[in-house]
Amino acid sequence: MSSLSILIPISLILLTIAIVILRWAVKNGQYDDLDKPGHSILFDDDKNMIPGKSKENTH
Repeated sequence: MSSLSILIPISLILLTIAIVILRWAVKNGQYDDLDKPGHSILFDDDKNMIPGKSKENTH
């Protein structure tokens, strides 16, 4: 029984911390746009960053 008297408050504290972190993430917009980072890698917008190629030489 003494282990339950220790584990229950610890679990409640951890649950409270998890809820606070989740609310902070939602408030700061961490979950606003989940698709854009996955799609942005598909766009080829770094041609001007490749050494030896300029904008005029692209075919």
